Amino acid sequence: QVQLVESGGGLVQAGSSLRLSCAASGRAFSTSAMGWFRQAPGKEREFVAAVSSSGVRTYYEDSVKGRFTISRDNAKNTVALQMNSLKPEDTALYYCAVRRTPYHTTVWREYDYWGQGTQVTVSS
Repeated sequence: QVQLVESGGGLVQAGSSLRLSCAASGRAFSTSAMGWFRQAPGKEREFVAAVSSSGVRTYYEDSVKGRFTISRDNAKNTVALQMNSLKPEDTALYYCAVRRTPYHTTVWREYDYWGQGTQVTVSS
């Protein structure tokens, strides 16, 4: 049984930082691309960032480039999202996701496993 558990969300002021973490279990993930998505109320789930299976290649949605950093630790089966300079528009439920392949995609339907999400709320 694959399980993804996110943590690190919270309520912060604009300009603050948060670090989200996702712990994966149930299979080896060293050959899987991993990503973060978010969904605000009334909006579609959107791509935030992804990292290749090796951790060498990273990908970001334009609005978070330069502010967010994704990283992974294959020895610990974890993926993290460091979020700096947070803005009110970053407010959403953030999800960790894993693909069964090494290659990332920005399409949420192409990810195979999902966590329950962690809420990030940024006040102005």
